[in-house]
Amino acid sequence: MQSQPINEVKGLLLEELDHIAKTSSNLIRKISTDHWSYRPHDNMRTLLELVQHIVSIPSVDLLILQENDETVIRKLEADIAADQDHEKLIAWLTTGLHEVRAYMESLPDEDFLHKKTKPFYLEHGSVQAKWLIEITTHIQHHRAQMFTYLKIQGYEVNMFDLY
Repeated sequence: MQSQPINEVKGLLLEELDHIAKTSSNLIRKISTDHWSYRPHDNMRTLLELVQHIVSIPSVDLLILQENDETVIRKLEADIAADQDHEKLIAWLTTGLHEVRAYMESLPDEDFLHKKTKPFYLEHGSVQAKWLIEITTHIQHHRAQMFTYLKIQGYEVNMFDLY
């Protein structure tokens, strides 16, 4: 059974995730491939690695929350890491978002609120609602990193690129 308040909260989180993906895609399209190798510090990702990570978040996090094993997840990450084309990278993001949306919308309220799944790297699990929050905040965090990378590189970006 689906309740209106739970569907509203789920819908708001999915709407925010869509917005973050849209603004991330717009930022990715601004990047010159000449800057793919930019790395602000030795212990940080390059801009290309950061973009590849961002676009992988929905699909990879979905595989993790569905309790796939590490080899399946690493294979997807390697497939994404093989792409350097802006539109192909954005397609990974779009596909992942559709998969997350379909999964979350298919969950009955009881599962969304109470079904725990455990990632391969932790001893404890989280409920599906928490996973949706995690996916949303995870991609938002890295979008902010990308925004900062672009600012440092002199790109014309501002808060309107995020809202």
